[in-house]
Amino acid sequence: MTTREKGSAVSRVMQIIEAVSKAERPLSPADLALQLAIPKPSIHRLLNQLESDGFVQTNMRGLIVPSPKMHSIAWAVLHSERFSSLRRAILQRLTEEIGETCGIAVPNGAEMIYYDRVQTDWPLQIHLQVGSHTPSWCTASGKLYLSSLPKHRRQRLINELSLTRYTRNTIVDVDALETELQHIKTSRLGTDNEEFVDGMVAVAVPVNDSNGKLCACLFTHAPVIRKSFDELLEYTDALQSAAQNLGHLIDDPE
Repeated sequence: MTTREKGSAVSRVMQIIEAVSKAERPLSPADLALQLAIPKPSIHRLLNQLESDGFVQTNMRGLIVPSPKMHSIAWAVLHSERFSSLRRAILQRLTEEIGETCGIAVPNGAEMIYYDRVQTDWPLQIHLQVGSHTPSWCTASGKLYLSSLPKHRRQRLINELSLTRYTRNTIVDVDALETELQHIKTSRLGTDNEEFVDGMVAVAVPVNDSNGKLCACLFTHAPVIRKSFDELLEYTDALQSAAQNLGHLIDDPE
């Protein structure tokens, strides 16, 4: 193989990884071949190699999706020191202003993952560790993420969710949840009024990239004996300002 051919193959591999990671839906090899202008025999060969190396995987419908290894790499990049110092400073300032724990959650399929947080010093805490997986249908961040999806994709996902009742306020009716998500989509504010944990309220706002795509959710939560749901809503402007600053880090991490 010549140097030029090798370089071309490397470029194509990176183009495939980028396309798969950014796709709003699983892609077929034909989708990738058309999108990247790569011949079908080459696409199949490169995809077989990427799957063999663990960077992508094929779902039950034969479509290409990111593998756990790719998610792990993305997680490691986002946790690198270059990104973390400014991110933590933004969270720390917000936590001090609100007086409650603030953090970032990222979508992972039908769940949300607690990616980072700064806790308050209050003796009474809601302990959800970084890396925790939380349901999407009854958390502020999860409902905000679901509301950002195209309607047909959102409704298809909702119909597949278990909609387990965690508290007396958990929305377990599909139609009621869709109505709630439409309201959140309009307000761009995720809410959790004791829907996930009894005695805990939370709100979340989107962290968008320069194209307006939701990449993460910025949230704050509190026990109701310290802050009511309405009191937490009063910090919406502070959350949105911090989310805008976090969004700048996505496109300009320096």
